[in-house]
Amino acid sequence: MKSRVLGSSRIDVSEIGYGSMGLTWAYGQPVTAQNEQDAIVLLNRAIDLGVTLFDTADMYGPFTNEELVGKALHLRRDEVVIATKCGLVVHGNRENYDIRRDATPQHIREACDASLRRLGIDVIDLYQLHRVDPNVPVEESVGAMADLVQSGKVRAIGLSEVDVPTLERAMLVHPIASLQSEYSLFERNVEAEILPWCRHHDLALLAYSPLGRGMLTGRLKRSDIASDDFRATLPRFQGETFEHNRRIVDRVQAVAERSGATSGQVALAWLLAKSPNVIPIPGTKRREYLEENAGAAYVQLSRADISELDSLPAPMGERYPEAKTTAR
Repeated sequence: MKSRVLGSSRIDVSEIGYGSMGLTWAYGQPVTAQNEQDAIVLLNRAIDLGVTLFDTADMYGPFTNEELVGKALHLRRDEVVIATKCGLVVHGNRENYDIRRDATPQHIREACDASLRRLGIDVIDLYQLHRVDPNVPVEESVGAMADLVQSGKVRAIGLSEVDVPTLERAMLVHPIASLQSEYSLFERNVEAEILPWCRHHDLALLAYSPLGRGMLTGRLKRSDIASDDFRATLPRFQGETFEHNRRIVDRVQAVAERSGATSGQVALAWLLAKSPNVIPIPGTKRREYLEENAGAAYVQLSRADISELDSLPAPMGERYPEAKTTAR
């Protein structure tokens, strides 16, 4: 697989990464002690396929995701780039929880040390602020993260889900290597300002939910979404809205059939074609889908294909219900 660069950090990573959230958080039943070996095999298969960037966070689980990623990758540490996140704190359990923001310098320092322990590593390659804390100036949060770089605990700093003015303020404190934001054929808000700004200022854009939370694969049915699945709460996955959005995917499928690919592969290839600083990080629990996602790196879309995909209408429904705007 070809590589791309994590912005100003100059860290090389695979052009398609792996987002590990779904292993222990949000999508259906989490990996447990009984089946964690399957997940470990899956992550090692990803490395065999050329994937080198693995993205996790302390809130996923909470905490269990980092532990699982650490177990899976510890024998191949030199082959991978590990990204994790801090700043969102889960109160409660996986079934009944509240998420609060804490980006105070003290919390960031403590969270970094805890993540290093759970991951079983000496340095975090990319440490990201999961969300800006409205009660803490971003300069203070980034300053604490910069101290972690100086102390050798972190190689590079990233932010997640912020606007251009916030990025500009952060960059005055320390170079920012990446911005993580939702970006897909179903979520294109970053294209107007954020993506051009990142490209001009040498930031990688890590595209999370690049398959529209599974919708863009063309396989998802409303009946597949269990009551404990995070998507059951999302406006785009409700009733007639789901069916409307599913019809948009039929047009992606038409491009896929012409390209000899799957709908999901076309969705990922479209992202890769949008800009050389975009790095999709799809996640899955299944080997066949992992291999399919990695195969998207070899799908070549024509200009006509890209133009047709660019013209797709926006999906119906908001990204999140009001009460869960920080769940990812």
